[in-house]
Amino acid sequence: MKDYAGTWTLLRLALRLDRVRATAWILGIVLFTTASAQSNNDLYSTAEEREKLAETVETNPAMLALGGRAFDLTTTGGINAYELVAFVATFIGLMSILMTVRHTRAEEESGRAELAGSAVLGRKAWLASALLLVTGMNLVIALLLGLGLRNTDLPAAGSWAFALGCAGVGVFFAVVAGVTAQLTDHARTANGLACAVLGLAYLLRATGDAASATDDGPSWLTWLSPIGWAQMMRPYTDEDWWVGLLFVGAVAVLVAAVGVLIGRRDLGAGVLPPRLGPVEAAPALRSPLALAWRLQRGSMLGWALGFVVIGAAFGGVADGMVDVAKDNPDIDELLRDLGGSGSIVDVFLATITSLIAVVVGAYAVQSALRLSGEESAHRTDPVLSTSVNRIGWAGSHLTVAALGSVVMLTSAGLAAGLAHGLNSGDVAGEVPRVLGAALAQVPAVWTLIGLCALLFGLLPRYTAVAWVALALALVVGQFGEVLKLDRAIINLSPFTHVPDLPSADFRATPLLLLVLLAAALAAAGLSGFRRRDIA
Repeated sequence: MKDYAGTWTLLRLALRLDRVRATAWILGIVLFTTASAQSNNDLYSTAEEREKLAETVETNPAMLALGGRAFDLTTTGGINAYELVAFVATFIGLMSILMTVRHTRAEEESGRAELAGSAVLGRKAWLASALLLVTGMNLVIALLLGLGLRNTDLPAAGSWAFALGCAGVGVFFAVVAGVTAQLTDHARTANGLACAVLGLAYLLRATGDAASATDDGPSWLTWLSPIGWAQMMRPYTDEDWWVGLLFVGAVAVLVAAVGVLIGRRDLGAGVLPPRLGPVEAAPALRSPLALAWRLQRGSMLGWALGFVVIGAAFGGVADGMVDVAKDNPDIDELLRDLGGSGSIVDVFLATITSLIAVVVGAYAVQSALRLSGEESAHRTDPVLSTSVNRIGWAGSHLTVAALGSVVMLTSAGLAAGLAHGLNSGDVAGEVPRVLGAALAQVPAVWTLIGLCALLFGLLPRYTAVAWVALALALVVGQFGEVLKLDRAIINLSPFTHVPDLPSADFRATPLLLLVLLAAALAAAGLSGFRRRDIA
């Protein structure tokens, strides 16, 4: 057991360091899921409304790919399983990946693991403590989620199947992240590899669920995805509890694999040897902007591919919303609260474009806060010891984040417009409309980048506030009307001030004001960074 010496000490340390972060993840997931379930219960309160939804969804491959396998849409429980299981399980999987890598590979990359290793710590203590932490978080989520869903008057058995299935996905991807943390010597690469597995699992699930609309499609693909396993536990529809054994078996195999991998590498190194770079940098890398691009291009490509998939998925179901809203006035009212006036298809596109923009905001915050990561890893001083000045270095990363945001919105807008245009038979007309709606969100995203710059320059210890601001922008900006929040609170979100294109008229003034605000925030942040000490 000497390999695990110090595990409990590291676990207590992780709990203390991440008590706020872990609590935020847990409460955010539980509150969102239970609130969504209650909203669905209210939205589909009558048998007639549920039957109309079933008629629309059960034979629509795009709707099944977007939501999930529809086992029984004649009950509110079945509707919640269809709409929420895949999404919540994916989100929990992402949480597990980020938390596991944070307490394994990131600790080694920063040098803290080597420093702590001077004490009595076993070789596997860091990994074991991280997996215990994340498994514990998933168990707490399962407990609170089961109780919360039950409190919305959903059946107890289905609520626990829902909660345990999603927690199973979380534990599975925690161990996947443990494996990727052994393969590479960089935390960002480990996160990227694990998220790629998560994306593949979601794609297999979506393909299999879409195929379930017909008798001859490859619906078996869902069984290749752990997200699909959570669905196949059939919450609220004759629960199949034995499917949970798939999680147990898969996790056991992965734990054995990670145990082998950790014994085949040195502390701080990965199993896969890093490629040796050239002795001298290429001419194209001899500027801070080129360096920032080189550091972030892999992440940018991964995000862009994800937005292409998301855009195509939502664009493909836009026309189908006509029948859904026609059969259910409550959905029509909900969409109009979120996306303004106009035809229901345009309202849906406006709603989805706005939601995608918030996700692009997550990319923008991550990209802009690369500044903080570079400083924390002590890679800033060597760069600034050359002829590169502080403004040039920081401004380069902010420029990459700003241009990357345009790339993300363009990717999503083009994919959504093309998918919608192919369905409606008007590609030439719909692509520019939807792309324009997506690009109109750019100033709001840039405002978040400006906030990141401000925090980095003036309050570097509190850069995490940018993530809080993004979460608030999502809640008050996207759902403020639905939640009946005060207009002054709703206006705090930059996304509130973007015209609801294509369902509303274009207005340039608020967009110009957002650009000016973003520039002012960035300028203040860069000015502060020029004057403060480097960590």
